[in-house]
Amino acid sequence: MVIRLTQVQDWMLLKQVRLAALLDMPTAFAVSYQTAASYSDEQWQARASSAGTEFWLAIIDDKPVGMIGASLSASNRYNLIGMWVEPPARGSGLAAQLVEAVKSRAFEKGHDRVFLDVSPSNARASNFYLKQGFSFMDEWEPLDSHPHIMVQTMVWAVD
Repeated sequence: MVIRLTQVQDWMLLKQVRLAALLDMPTAFAVSYQTAASYSDEQWQARASSAGTEFWLAIIDDKPVGMIGASLSASNRYNLIGMWVEPPARGSGLAAQLVEAVKSRAFEKGHDRVFLDVSPSNARASNFYLKQGFSFMDEWEPLDSHPHIMVQTMVWAVD
């Protein structure tokens, strides 16, 4: 298995895994499947270029089986976004490796914290992030793609 930052030529792999994630967990992400499926090839290429938001793919036998992203917010927070691992690979340690890639990148870029938003009702994700050293903050907001779902901010800090 390889975990690597995407490049422009990875756009089809990124599209494949992102759309699979949105079909599998439609209420876990800030964008809907319909929105992402309507992106042009040029938009996918821009996303894969890692200019601005960066994405990592987990690849096994030339097939993307997981992804994670990170972006800097307007308030200079380094945010983990778009984390997903296909069902057969869950519990394999792959998710922890993806999170570690984001933590390492944050540190490389001079950030001592990583933030993310998760619905506390998504117990599997919440528990996973707690095991990765994240803790809940008293910050809530509606999920962009499903405003009736409230997400809570979690933070991880460099020791």
